[in-house]
This record gives sequence, C-alpha cells and structure tokens, in this order.
Amino acid sequence: MARWGAAALVLALALLAVAPAGVGARGAAVEDPADDVQETWSLEPSYARLEPKPEPFSPPLPAGPGAGEREPRPPQPRPPKKATTKPKKAAKREKLAPQTPRPGCPPLGLETLKITDFQLHASTSKRYGLGAHRGRLNIQAGINENDFYDGAWCAGRNDLHQWIEVDARRLTKFTGVITQGRNSLWLSDWVTSYKVMVSNDSHTWVTVKNGSGDMIFEGNSEKEIPVLNELPVPMVARYIRINPQSWFDNGSICLRMEILGCPLPDPNNYYHRRNEMTTTDDLDFKHHNYKEMRQLMKVVNEMCPNITRIYNIGKSHQGLKLYAVEISDHPGEHEVGEPEFHYIAGAHGNEVLGRELMLLLMQFLCQEYLAGNLRIVRLVEETRIHILPSLNPDGYEKACEGGSELGGWSLGRWTHDGIDINNNFPDLNTLLWEAEDRQNMPRKVPNHYIAIPEWFLSENATVAVETRAVIAWMEKIPFVLGGNLQGGELVVAYPYDMVRSLWKTQEHTPTPDDHVFRWLAYSYASTHRVMTDARRRVCHTEDFQKEDGTVNGASWHTVAGSLNDFSYLHTNCFELSIYVGCDKYPHESQLPEEWENNRESLIVFMEQVHRGIKGLVRDLHGKGIPNAVISVEGVNHDIRTASDGDYWRLLNPGEYVVTAKAEGFTSSTKNCMVGYDMGATQCDFTLSKTNLARIREIMEKFGKQPVSLPARRLKLRGRKRRQRG
Repeated sequence: MARWGAAALVLALALLAVAPAGVGARGAAVEDPADDVQETWSLEPSYARLEPKPEPFSPPLPAGPGAGEREPRPPQPRPPKKATTKPKKAAKREKLAPQTPRPGCPPLGLETLKITDFQLHASTSKRYGLGAHRGRLNIQAGINENDFYDGAWCAGRNDLHQWIEVDARRLTKFTGVITQGRNSLWLSDWVTSYKVMVSNDSHTWVTVKNGSGDMIFEGNSEKEIPVLNELPVPMVARYIRINPQSWFDNGSICLRMEILGCPLPDPNNYYHRRNEMTTTDDLDFKHHNYKEMRQLMKVVNEMCPNITRIYNIGKSHQGLKLYAVEISDHPGEHEVGEPEFHYIAGAHGNEVLGRELMLLLMQFLCQEYLAGNLRIVRLVEETRIHILPSLNPDGYEKACEGGSELGGWSLGRWTHDGIDINNNFPDLNTLLWEAEDRQNMPRKVPNHYIAIPEWFLSENATVAVETRAVIAWMEKIPFVLGGNLQGGELVVAYPYDMVRSLWKTQEHTPTPDDHVFRWLAYSYASTHRVMTDARRRVCHTEDFQKEDGTVNGASWHTVAGSLNDFSYLHTNCFELSIYVGCDKYPHESQLPEEWENNRESLIVFMEQVHRGIKGLVRDLHGKGIPNAVISVEGVNHDIRTASDGDYWRLLNPGEYVVTAKAEGFTSSTKNCMVGYDMGATQCDFTLSKTNLARIREIMEKFGKQPVSLPARRLKLRGRKRRQRG
C-alpha cells in the first residue's frame, strides 16, 4: 500500500500541474500549433466579469403574480446581445461559444434526464407528443414526428398566457436559461422572447425584473442553435417558469430548454440524499482539451511506465496527432497467445462523454494495477489493451467552442472537411451479398477478409485521413474485439449496420455470428447502471428495453460503410457501437455519475475478449503458420491467424467442430469445447504439408522448378514424334 500511496501522490501533483496549464492554453499562444483553435475563445463569459457579483434573490410569497409592465429593453447582463435589430443579434450569437463557465451553476439535467417527466409542467400542449416532457434541450423528434415522440413542447394556443415550468423539488439557486426551437424536418417553430418567473409554492410567482419592469429575455432566431440567457441576479426558489412573449411569425409557441441552477443543501431531505451519486475513485473529472488530453496521457504513462505506452496512429485533417495509449504487461510488442482489444471514442467530435470515459479508464487501470487489484492485474497481464480517446480531435475542438450546453446537436460532429467518420468506411456488405446472390459464378468470394475496393484506396476518394489511419491501424494489429463509444443514446448496437433489402431503411440484418454479438452487447448493457432499467425514460424516440438495452444496427437505422461492418468483414475484429449517454456533451459535474454508470461495463466488455477458443496453428517443425483460415462448422464466417500463427475466435459456450487450413498444408479438424467459465479454450492445430508442396520445396531447394504433368506429357509426345521421323 505504500507503493500505491506514493503513486497516488504523484498523480495528484501531476494533475494539479495540468489544470493551470490547460487554463493558460486558452488565454495565450501555445507552442503546438495544434492547439491554436483554443485561442479564439479565451475571453470570459460576460456575466463572469460583472462586478460586484450580485447576491442571490429569494422571492417572497406575494398575494399575486406581480405582473408589472413589459419592459422591451434587451437584458443588461448580455453585452453580446445589445443590438437593435434581430439579424444583428443573430450574427453576434456566435460570441456565446465559450464553454459553460465552470464558476457558474451546472444544468439541472433536463437533457440528461436527471429531471424526470413528472417535474415538467405546462399551461397547455398541442398533443401528448408535444407535451412538457418533450421540452428538453437537444431532444430529437422521430422520423414521423408522431403523437408520442415529437421535438419540443408546443403550447396548445399561441397567446401570452402560455408557460412551461420545472419543479426542482428543492430550493435551488437559478442562474440562467438555455432555449432552442422545435426539432422538426418540416416545421419552423421557436420562441423569440420570454419572461422568467420563480416560485416557492407553484401558486405565487415573482417575475425576474430589469429595473422597474419585467425583464424580457431574447430567445431564438432559428430552431437548432441554443441561446443562453443569465439572470441578472440569481434567484433562489423551487420552481422556475418560462413565459413566451413572442414567437416566429409563421410558427407556434414551441421550445426546448435547459435550466442552470445550483441545488441548495437540504440535510433533512432523505429523497435527495438517497439519490445523489458519488464516486470513491480519485480521478480527474473534468473536460480535457487536446493539450490537456496529451498531458494526462503523459501523467498516466509516467505513473505506470511498465504497463503503458503512448503512440499515435496518424494525424487529423488539421494536423493533430491521433494519440492512443497501450496498456499491457509488455507494451510495444504482440505476445503470442495474448488477444488484442481496443476502445475508440470521439469519431463524432461532439460526442464528448466517450472521450472523457476513455481518459478516466486509463487512469483507473493504472491506479488499480498499482494497488494490486487482482482483477485488473489479470486483465492487464493477459490482454493487450489499446485506448484511442479522440479519433476526431478537429471536431472536438469545434464542439469545445460551444461547450457542454451551447453546441447544439451537431456542432463538431464531422471532421474538418465535413466527413462523418462513422460511415466513411468501404461498403463491403454489398460486395459480399452480391457475390452470395450470384452463386453460379465460378469465382468464390470469401466470407471474411474481403478486400477493399480499388476506388476507395485512390487519393481522389472522399475518405477522411482519420478513416485511413484507423484502417491502417486495424490491418496492422490483430484485434479480436473492439468497442467504439458514441453518444446521444443509451444502447449497444451490433452489426450488421446495413440492411440487405435495397428498399428498406430498417430491417433486422444479423451476421453469421449473431448469437455472439448479442451476448457481447448484453454483457455491456446488463452491467451498466441504467441501460437496462425498465423504469428509465427513453432518450429521444426509441425504446430499447425490449432487447435489454441492445439493438441490431440495421433494425435501428441503416448505415452503409460503418466501422462495425467493415471491421467484421475485413479483419478478425468483432466491433460494436456503445452509446454511453443521452447527453452527448454532459456538463463536467455529471462526469462522476457517468463514470459510475459505465465503469463496470467498460471492464466487463474488455474481459469478453477471453471468451471462445484460441490457439496456435503450426507446421511439423513447430513454426507458426500465418494467414491460416479457422472455420467453425455451421458459422459462415472465418477468421485468420496472425503473423505468429496464433488466433482467437469469439464463441458462446458449446461444442464446436473447428477446421484449420492453409495454402500448401493439409487441413486439420477437431472438436473444441467452450465452457461457461471465463477464459478461452486452448485449441491448437499442427498441419503437415501437402505432397505437391513438398515436391515444390525439394525442387526449389535444388534450384529446379516443378513441371506440370500435362506439359510433361506433351513434351514426351513431341520427343517420340521426332524420334519416329
């Protein structure tokens, strides 16, 4: 334990050094040009510069709502919005891009679903699907925008008496409101101005004032970009209400929102104390920009130099290195018989939770290994783990400009050149299925290791440099299992991600290893704290509880060229998409809870790489045979051995007939039993060379080439004719 205490002290001191370095990077030029993106957002938010800081105001309980006269002036604490015309205001809205200020209050949790549907109320609503429970920031409408899942709260009437309110269920210091319009493909609805009211009993309301009159807050000028308004003075109350005053001329009263507020301590409230989430892990719970991410990786490497290695798989479009951390007892080398596992996060730059979970995971593995946690020690010593926390750092830097609440649903999703990495891989599904449909063709297409089309490899192809880097990485390392972390939902998706029927957008499309993929998905979902909770509210429109928090990707929505399908058809790796939270970019105050939600799942999923069979395919001299094909009877998908002749085949418990074959060798078949206990079954093969291969080997040894029999016969016949003549 003394060794652990010293290591913890080193990490603590190093992390203290990281924090000021990260802050300095936002306010001054840095050495690495990759961090220049941060410089333009070095100014503090306007309300953070107000002096002196106003004291919170707790509303009294007056007899009436105290309407007062409407004051049309723009809110004073918002210098960026001091404009006389709305177009100018819209143009200046980009200045709201710095991250949600850390000194201020965090979101109450409408987007993260911490605020339940029962805490949201409204004056009226058009229908159930547009009720108060849909008035959450960044909530997405269903494809059909049906009665159950629409994209906002919409009032039943368009007048000044409509409102939507939040019951915080405890005294809260409210500091700000963030609003959006309605998420819709067809309609344009948003609120352009509103009042804010607070109450302690939901009957007597006090309107936020601006001098002698009611304060009118400027709302949205379009439906997707979030707009933040801080209250001039923090208001302490239990309830907060938004009262729209004007809305888009051709639309209706519709909005999505988030409330910023700090819940006040209430030691007598058992309900809140019981539901508060805490963590005992001493990790760095904060958002890390690119420079801070690199520094944190370095801290972990210095703390655990014997089991970690930092490397990069390439560069982004903007030249940022795509850093990865390897965690193994022999970092930097592939150990024969040891499976390779990877986690990838940040393919969509604005899905930040996965990125931070990866940084937390590498800290956790290092700490627990030093502490002698037997489970972690066994995992590290028996597995080569690779963690790539940010595949799209360019996108993250853009999302970071908007911060955890003001980036909207898509800011930073794509690469710098506008490519969605998640579906930027070659479509090998179509090649496989077309070959299977043409069964009479003489040429047989393999069911695995399908070659990448030549057009995809050309320089003119629309392929992101990040995509090419991942492909090269996966071709170099014999990964067995991998998970790519995404956000915006709470589900584990397994391949295929592309439907086989051309005329459908949703269709269950299983792989030959469907039962294995279902188990892998369930292993993560079932150990997540809330993913399989039947009482959990759906994030947006899909209820995945019928499959216990898992879904076949194609039955959800079809995607051509996904990482999951490519990995399965081009390499040995079984890849799944893990959607780790409804909120793509949660406030850093939520990171401890999100870590607790996912910690056990992240470890359990890594352990699944040891399920199935493994072994060596060797010749009679004991030399490993690379590129040998491993086939399982009844499963129309093969895998191949690595360069040393070792292989790993993920399988569920059962008895299997397994065949190993290689060019120039006779095939070998044996029965392999997979048990329920963790740990792959050893199933080795020894192959002998075919007679033809032996002949070729002997003749090559003596500098001769084997002659085919038909050619030999023709030569002999010609010689006989000449002799007769």
